[in-house]
Amino acid sequence: MEHKLNMRTASVNRNTSETQISVSINLDGKGVGRFDTGVPFLEHMLDQICRHGMIDMDITCKGDLHIDDHHTVEDIGITLGQALKQAIGDKVGIRRYGHSYVPLDEALSRVVLDLSGRPGLTYNVEFTRAVIGRFDVDLFSEFFHGLINHAMMTVHIDQLRGINAHHQAETIFKAFGRALRMAVEFDERMAGVMPSTKGTLTA
Repeated sequence: MEHKLNMRTASVNRNTSETQISVSINLDGKGVGRFDTGVPFLEHMLDQICRHGMIDMDITCKGDLHIDDHHTVEDIGITLGQALKQAIGDKVGIRRYGHSYVPLDEALSRVVLDLSGRPGLTYNVEFTRAVIGRFDVDLFSEFFHGLINHAMMTVHIDQLRGINAHHQAETIFKAFGRALRMAVEFDERMAGVMPSTKGTLTA
């Protein structure tokens, strides 16, 4: 199985006047995350993507946190999306589609995604409170918009039920990680085949 001999990795640096970010990922990793972003709750959520997506991530960010977390969270999403796009590559032989339902006590979320080459996010999430700790839950939408627009994927996120906002967020990120893991997996029956009748998912 030649496609499993080479790890699918990428490293991206993105520097602006607001944030300086470095992201390294390995799609064929063991689910290990290392984060230094200054936003602890986002790091906790990113760790869910790592663990449940079996993706290794190393993300550092120096952002203008003296203003607020907005630029840091959004720009990490953008940079991670760029890294995912690079690591996934031409998509030959992969499943392309992924989906997952994840419960956590009373909360339940569903994520369905397509590595389509067409960015689009449908985000049906209503958190039961505006802040988790000191984290503004509105920033989750900014994170996913940044990631999805630059990874060039179509994603539907539905937070189906939940009372505890922490549980709501955690089920979303776990489901995203599991759906992504499914989509980037190699399909033995599709070895060497582009999973599209168009013949490309990058144009």
